[in-house]
Amino acid sequence: MSDFVVSARKYRPQTFDTVVGQHTITNTLKNAIKSEHLAQAFLFCGSRGVGKTTTARILAKTINCFNPTEQIEACDQCDSCLSFHTGNSLNIYELDAASNNSVDDIRSLIDQVRIAPQLGTHKIYIIDEVHMLSNSAFNAFLKTLEEPPKHAIFILATTEKHKIIPTILSRCQIFDFSRIRVKDIADHLAQIATKEGVSADPEALHQIAMKADGALRDALSIFDQIVTFAGTTLTYKNVLDNLNILDYEYYFKVVDAAEKEDISTALLILNDIYEKGFDGHHFVVGLAEHLRNLLVCKDARTANLLDVPETVRQRFIEQSKEIEALRIMKALNILSKTDVDYKSSKNQRLLIEVALMQLCSLKQESEKKKD
Repeated sequence: MSDFVVSARKYRPQTFDTVVGQHTITNTLKNAIKSEHLAQAFLFCGSRGVGKTTTARILAKTINCFNPTEQIEACDQCDSCLSFHTGNSLNIYELDAASNNSVDDIRSLIDQVRIAPQLGTHKIYIIDEVHMLSNSAFNAFLKTLEEPPKHAIFILATTEKHKIIPTILSRCQIFDFSRIRVKDIADHLAQIATKEGVSADPEALHQIAMKADGALRDALSIFDQIVTFAGTTLTYKNVLDNLNILDYEYYFKVVDAAEKEDISTALLILNDIYEKGFDGHHFVVGLAEHLRNLLVCKDARTANLLDVPETVRQRFIEQSKEIEALRIMKALNILSKTDVDYKSSKNQRLLIEVALMQLCSLKQESEKKKD
């Protein structure tokens, strides 16, 4: 059998400093360990793939480490750290609330909490997807969470904070994990590509990061998928082909056609998009975002708001100089209406074609008003 390990597991962070995009949270946790101001219940909230469970495991390991470093990181050499890595730790328990959500499961956990740690100073209980607990299980858990033994620490993780009852929230120190920035994901992917001997275009990694929508785990899964498809050379075209993403080049061409009042070219570009199997609604939304980016690039102070590679940003800046801001606003209004009307339209392609014709006529309209 193959020894292949997916990147999400192979490169899972093992220290606070290697957690991507959550520096404020990891620094706070390190300071809490250093000053011995540890809460007895933590609640980690955030969308999928942002590092909640990973941070919980690192926190649990570091709290029980016998020889933490000066940077408040686990040594990975003491008995406690070694038992954690082999999965034999008697002081760290993980419970998946999605499949263990009954009162009996919580009662079993409460019985374990009473037993003092045999190695180290604390017993730590990580409860993942805690919002899946039943109301009865939550109520059974309340008293223990409010007055746990001194040696017990609970780390709860959830993607749906609003489903947790207020009495549980009030007993926890809450950390809201943010979605990871595109640049941070792309930089992390570049490091992994180097370690794996993969030659990757920065634009390709940026596109993967965009597709992941703030979730590092999703980005790593996509990265593995494309490396399997493309081999050791990962190009922007590989990413577009594999993920069925509409190239931003189409949007630049449509805007150029609109500036030249070339309706025929705009319709041919749309036809090409349809022939390649792309969804028309996706094209409308993407073109609106492209125009928004052009508007942002009108001012040098806001150009940095674009979360795109530097080469692409320069293209946006150059194209934005050719179009008046008022015309971009009118184009956005046209596309916004098209977006709203798309689902109810009987002839969706015609709807988009009419919108493109209107975009190609904006320049002429503005010139008539000037006259």
